[in-house]
Amino acid sequence: MSVGTTFNPKNPDIKLNSKPTFFPPLLKKLLDRRGLSDPEIAEMFLNPDYNRDTHNPYLLKDMAKTVERIVSAMENNERVAIYSDYDADGIPGAVILHDFFKKIGFNNFENYIPDRHEEGFGVNLSAVEDIAGRGATLLITIDCGIADVLPIARAKELKIDTIITDHHEPNGEIPLAFAILNPKQKDCDYPFKSLCGAGVVFKLVQAILQKKREENGEKYIDNDVEKTGAGKLNWNISVGWEKWLLDMVGLATLSDMVPLTGENRALAHFGLTVLRKSPRIGLMKLLRLARTNQRNMTEDDVNFTITPRINAASRMGVPHDAFELLATSDEIRAGLLIAHLNKINDERKGLVASIIKEVRQTISEREKEGRLREVIVMGHLHWKPAVLGLVANSLKDDHDRPVFLWGKENGKTIKGSCRSDGRVSVVELMESSRELFLTFGGHKMSGGFAVEQEKIHILEDALSASYQKLFLADSGELAEDFDDILTPDDINWNTYSVIEKMAPYGVGNPKPIFLFKNVKIAGVRPFGQTKNHLELSFENSRGDIFNAISFFTKTNDPLKNLKVGDTMNLKASLEKSFFKRYPELRLRIVGVYQSACV
Repeated sequence: MSVGTTFNPKNPDIKLNSKPTFFPPLLKKLLDRRGLSDPEIAEMFLNPDYNRDTHNPYLLKDMAKTVERIVSAMENNERVAIYSDYDADGIPGAVILHDFFKKIGFNNFENYIPDRHEEGFGVNLSAVEDIAGRGATLLITIDCGIADVLPIARAKELKIDTIITDHHEPNGEIPLAFAILNPKQKDCDYPFKSLCGAGVVFKLVQAILQKKREENGEKYIDNDVEKTGAGKLNWNISVGWEKWLLDMVGLATLSDMVPLTGENRALAHFGLTVLRKSPRIGLMKLLRLARTNQRNMTEDDVNFTITPRINAASRMGVPHDAFELLATSDEIRAGLLIAHLNKINDERKGLVASIIKEVRQTISEREKEGRLREVIVMGHLHWKPAVLGLVANSLKDDHDRPVFLWGKENGKTIKGSCRSDGRVSVVELMESSRELFLTFGGHKMSGGFAVEQEKIHILEDALSASYQKLFLADSGELAEDFDDILTPDDINWNTYSVIEKMAPYGVGNPKPIFLFKNVKIAGVRPFGQTKNHLELSFENSRGDIFNAISFFTKTNDPLKNLKVGDTMNLKASLEKSFFKRYPELRLRIVGVYQSACV
């Protein structure tokens, strides 16, 4: 599969097209709002190029020694354990390395995914000892490991070399691993620091294949390696095969709230390209069940269809089922797995909904009493820590502030998840109050933590004080929370063709939001099993009717009180829907705009 050309912007002798670039006014405004005013940079952003926008994997610190150690392990048939996190970054990363090993004919490995409830995040001592008992001499972590000093020291005692591949912020002592691949580690010269965990593993696969192709002169003659007990390794892999793994890289990049800028934009863009063609039987069955057209997949389909079901597996105690769904080539097994994952995803929805209802009630009481702090911290001894990230994610946008939620399941340590509204990093917040935490980790937008029970009651005060310091240090007038003002007459395919050039959307590149002033409502229709979704209809000057959709409309939302004939200032994004099996242009409602400035 061919994606991209051979342009390399890091070569000063190669220039972009020097002809003046013309951008339509709306597109220029969207680019300017995202700090992309320079025409050359804007052109690169709008037209991702695989070879130009992805970096040499050997720029990652420790890559050369990592490749040498893994190749040696494979050629000598050492037992290898792949130890991945249990979320929608770690699991796709595990699939990448699994598929690569299978492709070259190396089978002496296992995929280990810890139980979220019993083992928690990261590498744990018990798992290391179990892996050693099965004869492993090499342990490769994916999306975890950078904070696991003691378990990795134990692996060394057991004669296991550990290679950490991770992207989380180092926040203290660095484990004594054989090698560490993490663009955020000190003295790493990799030019892009925000890869997700699966992105780091993909760079590892790229590096291994690059080394073997250089050794073989890319001639691909029979270069099988055969040693005692090793069987044959097939390095006769066509150039570009690894790009088929971009479906998992794209899935993880879109799922893990990493910035969709720089190299991540290319990985997400081409990841979606491959996802639309991916032959993975489990993925295809999942999309069919969700009535999602694979050929027209968007980042919203990933985030609302695939990601929740992968994460539900770990939250409900069966992470390996999600891994197997993405890795299996057995159609019958895939059918059984997707039915099971869909069932537990429904159970997860019910659990999350009940906690959200409880939290919102408490927040409402705090607001009435004037007790809502800069950082929301809330918990209950009976809440399941594994689902609290979803709850926090739902709340951070509603209240424009970071949210920290905790639970204490099965009488163990208090654990929780946190999400940022984007104004400050949750890692920086926790770093400022590190004396309160047993462990913590993550990146700017999301994280996890553990706290001693006797300290949980002072956590909100400490984090709110840290927020004030961090936020005020970088405070200023907030930009208007929409990109431009449009009219109903602007809702057409020409406008959409301009907007979609900005996709894929995510952290660092939010979906464009527009203000529609004084639009008159022509129709109101609640829909869904519990009537918790809403469709509004509007008319343009030509008499054309268009629809605006709001999903999961809250009870106290101003939208609930609207009726035919009302006039409103509407904030919404423009999207293409295939729900009716043909392309339909519609608005996705963000909210009612009530500012006096309009």
